[in-house]
Amino acid sequence: METLLVERDNGVVTVTLNRPHKLNAMTARMWNELIEVLDEAEADRDARALIITGAGEGFCSGADLTDVEGNDAAVGGVGGVWRRMRLVGAAALRLHDFPKPTIAAVNGVAVGAGLNLALGCDIVVASDRARFSEIFAKRGLAVDYGGSWLLPRLLGMHRAKELVLMAEIIDAVEADRIGLVNRVVPHDDLMSRVRSMAERIASLPPLQLAMSKKLLDQSLAVSMAQALEAEGVAQTVSFQSKDTVEAVLAFAQKREPHFTGE
Repeated sequence: METLLVERDNGVVTVTLNRPHKLNAMTARMWNELIEVLDEAEADRDARALIITGAGEGFCSGADLTDVEGNDAAVGGVGGVWRRMRLVGAAALRLHDFPKPTIAAVNGVAVGAGLNLALGCDIVVASDRARFSEIFAKRGLAVDYGGSWLLPRLLGMHRAKELVLMAEIIDAVEADRIGLVNRVVPHDDLMSRVRSMAERIASLPPLQLAMSKKLLDQSLAVSMAQALEAEGVAQTVSFQSKDTVEAVLAFAQKREPHFTGE
């Protein structure tokens, strides 16, 4: 990886966006490398949870509009822009479809596609120094990286429109108040707190977490009857798994369970 740092420890994969001199603005290479990391982490049986954070003072300042390598628009016109946006969309969808739990550790500024990258994770934990904005309009752009889909579902339509149409920067306290993040923690405690959460998740049964995540992700697109049917299928699978047997035995024996993903 040229633009990402990847660490693996105790079932947790930590991905650090590594262009601190640009506040980790995303280039075409970074989008491609993020997709590659997610592919590898999904295939790795030892990887149970994934953290995304940023190097230096920022989480991610959005797309790097000066990215020469990925800027097909300079030579490709509308077709070039479309190819670039297909890559951005592929990265957003890959994160959305990633079956293992993900946590964004927002250590600084998260704006534009950088904010929506964080929101694409299952849990968002922010430093008290973090700043957020759907800044697209200030850059002469429309919302992207799935923001038009994520924001109404996370915040409701009116709050989503306010963030996008006003393009204001908000601090961590306001982000917490409106439900943009799960929690705000002291800056110096951010990674230890997120790491503890990720390790807790990594200790739980991965198959059941993946099924529960999928059930929640599809919940707004199905009826109650369809949701119950899908839950029934998931629970049927669970009762055939070794991890469910292990959970029952551990409870009976008054010990902590050890889940293997089987």
